[in-house]
Amino acid sequence: MGVIFPILENPEEMRYLLSMDIFGRLKAGSGEAKSLVFAIALTAFILVVEAIGGFMTNSLALLTDAAHVLADLVSLALALLAIILASYPATDTRTYGWHRSEVFAALINGVTLIVISGVILYEAVNRLMAPEPVKSVGMLVVAAFGLVVNLIVVNRLHGHGGHDLNMRSAFLHVLGDVLLSVGVIIGGVIIYFTGWFMVDPILSVIFSFVILRGSVVVMYDAAHILLEGVPKGMDLQAVVDEIKKVDHVVDVHRMHVWSICSNITALSAHIMIAPDYHGERKRIINDINCRLVSCFHINHSTLQLEKGQCEFTSLVCDVTHCELPRRGGHGHAHDHDHEHEHEHAHTP
Repeated sequence: MGVIFPILENPEEMRYLLSMDIFGRLKAGSGEAKSLVFAIALTAFILVVEAIGGFMTNSLALLTDAAHVLADLVSLALALLAIILASYPATDTRTYGWHRSEVFAALINGVTLIVISGVILYEAVNRLMAPEPVKSVGMLVVAAFGLVVNLIVVNRLHGHGGHDLNMRSAFLHVLGDVLLSVGVIIGGVIIYFTGWFMVDPILSVIFSFVILRGSVVVMYDAAHILLEGVPKGMDLQAVVDEIKKVDHVVDVHRMHVWSICSNITALSAHIMIAPDYHGERKRIINDINCRLVSCFHINHSTLQLEKGQCEFTSLVCDVTHCELPRRGGHGHAHDHDHEHEHEHAHTP
C-alpha cells in the first residue's frame, strides 16, 4: 500500500500537506494555474454533455470522443496538480519535494487510457459486424458544441504553452480534442446525407488508436523519467562541448543527466580544470550553470571541480551496488587523493 500511496506511511507529512491552504494557493497562484482551473471546468462540462449526447444519439464516435475528453480532463488535472505540488517545499524525507508525483500519476493515466481504448475497440468491432442506427442531428449538435468550447479552452491555454513543458502538454491534449470534434462532425454530416451508419464505428476505431498511441507515449515518457533516463532530445556530447567552452575547463567525466519531472532537469558531473588555475572557482561554476540553463534548460546541477588525475575517466560510468552500512557505522568513504571541490546550483 505504501508503494502506491507513500504519504500514508508518514502521518505527520500527511497532516502537513493537509494543513496547506490549497485553495488559497490557487486563488493567489500563477496565470498558468488559473488558466488550468478554467480549462478543467469547461472540459468537465464538455465531458458531461458529450457522454449524455453519445448515449442519447447512440453514437459510439461521440462516446469515444467523450472518453478522450475524460483522459484530457485527467491530464489537465495532473498539470494543475504538478503546479500545486511544486510549491510544496522539500523536506528531510523528500529532498526533491513532490515533483515526481506528476510522473507517477501520468503513468497511471497511461494505463487507464489503454483500458479505455481497448473497451472502445471491442465495442466498435461489434458495431462493424452489426451496425446500429445513429441520430446524426443530435450527434452534430453535441459535436459542434464540444468544438466551440474546446476552441475557447485552446485560446485560453495558448499563451502559456511556450516555455513550460507541463502547460504545453495540456495545450496539446485539448488541441487533440478539437481535431476529434471535427472528425465527429464530419462523420455526422456523412450519416445525415447518406445514412451510412458504418461511419460511426469506423471513426471510433480511428479515435481509439489515437487514444492508444497517446497513452503509449505518456507511459513511455513516464517510465523513462522514473528510470532516470537522459531527457528526450538531449545530446550528452553537446552538453560536454558547451561546458568545455568555459575558460580553464579541461575535461568532463562521470556525468549524469536525468529528469526529476517533466520540467526539471538535473545534472551532476566531475569537471576537470587546468592545474595552473588559481582563481575563484565560483566563477567557473556560475559560467557553467548559465550555459546549462540557457542552452539545455538544466536547472539543477551538482558540479565537482577537480585538479589532477581522477579515478573516473569516462564520460558515462556504471553505478555499482554497495553493501548497506551496519547500524551505527559510517557508510561513506573517500579514496580520492586529488584536489576537488563540490558545488551545487539550483535555478527555481
